[in-house]
Amino acid sequence: MAVKVLVVDDSSFFRRRVSEIINSDPRLEVIGSAVNGKEAVELTNKLQPDVITMDIEMPVMDGITAVREIMKSAPTPILMFSSLTHEGAKATLDALDAGALDFLPKKFEDIARNRDEAVGLLQKRVGELARKRVFMRRSVRPAAATAPATGRELKKPALGRTAATASQTTAATAARPGARPVAAKPMARFKSSGKKYQLMAIGTSTGGPVALQKILTKLPANFPYPIVLVQHMPATFTAAFAARLNNLCKIGVKEAEDGDTLKPGMAYLAPGGQQMMLDGRPGSARVRIIDGGERMNYKPCVDVTFGSAAKIYHDKVLSMVLTGMGADGREGARMLKSSGSTIWAQDEESCVVYGMPQAVAKAGISSEDLPLDRIAERILVEIGLS
Repeated sequence: MAVKVLVVDDSSFFRRRVSEIINSDPRLEVIGSAVNGKEAVELTNKLQPDVITMDIEMPVMDGITAVREIMKSAPTPILMFSSLTHEGAKATLDALDAGALDFLPKKFEDIARNRDEAVGLLQKRVGELARKRVFMRRSVRPAAATAPATGRELKKPALGRTAATASQTTAATAARPGARPVAAKPMARFKSSGKKYQLMAIGTSTGGPVALQKILTKLPANFPYPIVLVQHMPATFTAAFAARLNNLCKIGVKEAEDGDTLKPGMAYLAPGGQQMMLDGRPGSARVRIIDGGERMNYKPCVDVTFGSAAKIYHDKVLSMVLTGMGADGREGARMLKSSGSTIWAQDEESCVVYGMPQAVAKAGISSEDLPLDRIAERILVEIGLS
């Protein structure tokens, strides 16, 4: 069955263009279109699409408000289209905060070297986001149909790996009226490995802005190590994203600049369109920002940053690969593991796209698969702050 898509934009030309691209893939089908956010909310409830593509600036109701309304009544994966401007970046980040899962520039030439590549990227994004629909809709099932949830279902650890999970869901009272409730199992408790670290490194892509925000806002101001962040993001977005995180977090966050000295309690976000490498030695390491060449698929690239960290910090890096499409981070994480550092991966259920973490997990590189809502807790336990 084809993925059902609702296209929302006040421009008839753009609606037609996006619809043609989506319908040219036999796995996808546009089932409706809307010219503003109000129509989008109404059609979402009526048509129940698997994915929505949404413009931000529209009359009657803007895209950000529409995202919020849709997430209240019928949570659906939403792909935002944004202009690559400072104002567009801020609005796109607001849309992600509201519940949208991903974004693409409205000018397709800004995301690909040719039309075929741009068409393929849009189709792939829509297909990937459709996989999250079932998880999103679970949150609004009628209460009478399901038992009260007591936490994340406890998963059996994979062979040779540590699975860090939350408590098991109980459903006895809903299945058998009058039956005695089954006591929920306690949440799995984390234990520190006792390792000593000097740097934390995180790489992510699709779904990363929200994931990073959830983790970094829970870290204390006295976090003892510098943090390097690699988020696949356009050049015009990273400064706005770093500023937003800095305003929300107790730690400091900045867009990395060439020559920055890594300091404890400070996070350095790789600038979009360039590569971030580390140079020097622990305690006085510096950031190096380079172009990286046209042949690189990702700018910034997680592999590049992780690889340079492995050469300087060896076994003293606590690193994570979070939600994202593709396999960027796998080879850099492999280098870190070879040096003795620790690598964790975000678990499948909490990822927007289980691509990058899956690549690391399948290669046997990560030692733990963690749900997003417990990663900050796991960090604090590991480094002895909890």
